[in-house]
Amino acid sequence: METKYFTKEGLEKLRDQLSKLKTIERPLISKQIAEARDKGDLSENAEYDAAKNAQSMLELKISKIEELLSNAKIIDESRLDNSKVFILSTVRLKNLKNKAVLNYTLVPESEADLKSGKISVTSPIAKGLLGKKVGDKVEIKVPSGTLTVEVIAITR
Repeated sequence: METKYFTKEGLEKLRDQLSKLKTIERPLISKQIAEARDKGDLSENAEYDAAKNAQSMLELKISKIEELLSNAKIIDESRLDNSKVFILSTVRLKNLKNKAVLNYTLVPESEADLKSGKISVTSPIAKGLLGKKVGDKVEIKVPSGTLTVEVIAITR
């Protein structure tokens, strides 16, 4: 099983999600199944079928989260080096074609959120930046072509 890395906050969020699924969603679906069962003939009961399908999907989601948690490791931010781009680095980039300045934080895949500037460490841009230093110019292949950037700053 592959180890998945999380920030402390990301792992807590995943644990909270699992708790909600088990303590709120699971009993709710069980109640829906019981109510549908009380309505009679199960062979023609669409409500019962829908509730059973929802239960199956919920149990699958729970098992996937439990599997993730069983192989989860927290990234120790205090041991990360700021001289190069690594996971959890916040990188300030200058697009050399249009001079736009971009800021990205490289995070584990499960915590990526482009709207807040968090990109997955497995994304093409992040892969192209890993190991780079301030002042490095990098050509990164992206779906729309090639992005040429300069690393301006690296922080945590």
